[in-house]
Amino acid sequence: MALRRARILLVEDDCDLAAGLCDALGLEGYQVTHTADGRTGLKEALRGIYPLVILDVMLPGVSGFDMLKELRARSSDARVLILTARGQEMDRVRGLKLGADDYVAKPFSLMELIARVGALLRRASRDDAAGRLDAGNVVVDFRARESWRNGRRVSLTEREFQILELLALRRGDAVSRADLIARIWGAADDVEVTTRTIDQHIAALRRKLGDDAAAPALIQTVYGRGYRLAR
Repeated sequence: MALRRARILLVEDDCDLAAGLCDALGLEGYQVTHTADGRTGLKEALRGIYPLVILDVMLPGVSGFDMLKELRARSSDARVLILTARGQEMDRVRGLKLGADDYVAKPFSLMELIARVGALLRRASRDDAAGRLDAGNVVVDFRARESWRNGRRVSLTEREFQILELLALRRGDAVSRADLIARIWGAADDVEVTTRTIDQHIAALRRKLGDDAAAPALIQTVYGRGYRLAR
């Protein structure tokens, strides 16, 4: 994917805001298509030609949340950046649980939005390569759900694969414990998941992959932010 020519779908009912975003993203070299309601946006997104969808959660007709839910139900692999009202933590959490990749709270800085767009598109570009992780003596095939250390098979649980896969997709970036919980456990009401649960899974992954817990070189702790997979 040529990132600077990437196609972006913007679903936003505030036409003045949308016009400004289209202009700003266009100046960055992106090809932006705008729709003003969720129903039209969903139809457009399902064409499968957009690696990134910027989605307002408050839309007429089909809401942004409903659109996101339908996209994921239909196995769309587009990255989704949701736009939420400042301070609406529940909207952000709900969006992440439904499969959003990132969020920006209104009012936002154009520079921040453009930076997040670039980061998401880089992750999308790495997605094909992320089917396999090669990190020194550790090799993980996420599609086959197989992992090796020093050429010997290592048994990982499904949750461990999911955590490692998310870290690999965002390799080099810190992923918060809250994001890991929302993206992997989602809305599972029958399971109580805490930040301690995440720490325990990370500890198990490090142990199985031979990553020194005292000075981890593969799965690093970013204090106050979460965990990241070293580049």
